[in-house]
Amino acid sequence: MANTKSALKRIRQNQKRRLRNRYFRGRARKFVKKARMALASQDLEAARAAITEAVSALDKAAEKGILHKNNAARRKSRLMKQLAALEKQNA
Repeated sequence: MANTKSALKRIRQNQKRRLRNRYFRGRARKFVKKARMALASQDLEAARAAITEAVSALDKAAEKGILHKNNAARRKSRLMKQLAALEKQNA
């Protein structure tokens, strides 16, 4: 266990940050998973709505520094590519 006041404070800060990071990372994962499931079900409207939520969650995580901005951009790009393929298939 930490001995100094500064080390104890650092532990408290790290715990708060860890919980905050887990919330936003988990939220992004959840919405990306929902979007992938909607894409797999071939439901165009549900896929569009799910991808919109996923993009928003990824942007928020990247904005807060929880995900690297290029990581979020890559994930969004892959989802949008799959959506475009689904739209082309249904056209």
